[in-house]
Amino acid sequence: MGLPRVAVFSMGGTISSVDSGGKGVEPTLTGEALVSDVPEIAGVADVSAVSFRQAASGELGVGDLVELAAEIEGRIDGGAAGAVVTQGTDTIEETSFVLDLLVDRGAPVVVTGAMRNPTLPGADGPANLLAAIRVAVSDAARGLGTVVVLNDEIHAARFVRKTHTSNPATFRSDPVGPVGWISEDVPRVVVRPAGKHKVTLPENAQDRPVALYHIALGDDGRLLPEIEEKGYAGLVVEAMGGGHVPSVMVETLEELASKMPVMLASRTGGGEVLRSTYGFIGSETDLIERGLIHTGPLDGRKARLLLTLLLQSGAGREEIAATFDTWLEG
Repeated sequence: MGLPRVAVFSMGGTISSVDSGGKGVEPTLTGEALVSDVPEIAGVADVSAVSFRQAASGELGVGDLVELAAEIEGRIDGGAAGAVVTQGTDTIEETSFVLDLLVDRGAPVVVTGAMRNPTLPGADGPANLLAAIRVAVSDAARGLGTVVVLNDEIHAARFVRKTHTSNPATFRSDPVGPVGWISEDVPRVVVRPAGKHKVTLPENAQDRPVALYHIALGDDGRLLPEIEEKGYAGLVVEAMGGGHVPSVMVETLEELASKMPVMLASRTGGGEVLRSTYGFIGSETDLIERGLIHTGPLDGRKARLLLTLLLQSGAGREEIAATFDTWLEG
């Protein structure tokens, strides 16, 4: 019996970068070059490499990920034991989350990258790629959905966040921590998140852009009327603390919420948005009464992506609210 098959999709980033004449590294290596640079992979899996995109991770869009999700499902349906996606780390928490929502298969989907590019001592790209492939062929990772593997840690896409600009241990998962790790080349999975969340898109899903608005001290909300005028279909507000905004902007938010889904998230990055603790004007209770929809434990970036996909799927306000309301129930 041969080695398990794994599809590796390269989308650029530090793991596939080379120095461009002293001007800094650029994502230029192909998927085939990535795999050939790590000879140990040949003893773990039968890899087919695909150069899906060659771009900095900030250039990727939701449309790219919809296309990638379909490619991944096709490879899995064709017999691949799992899939690995390599990309720049700037948007890994978002890419992995979208793939987790769209890929509806039991086989592992693993997203990885590198914090130290190939021109630096201790470049971590090869080790991360090898670890990701080990996880992709592991029975332990089946049914986990999409995970992020770097620094020998396994993180669930729904929890993972990039927390440091340059530290190789940048990826953290609140509040659960990694769901597993790699020890002596063996993936260990010790935590399995409850529930599964999938979004099914129609074949010709239309772009439904969603704005992300971060509330700061002294913000008067003068930019909020631009949201509708610029053609956005939804809005996620990253509010202060448990879900609070200055009172001067509540009427504008209420008006927007009568025209489009307006989501209430917390800018803190941890915990859940409150629902009924505070009652002052601009509090979470006040805003929810005015029509805003809480995002539960999802931060603004992930709430924006979930809302974008739900709108593309044709979901209305009630379905959107129910999805966020039951997020922790699966």
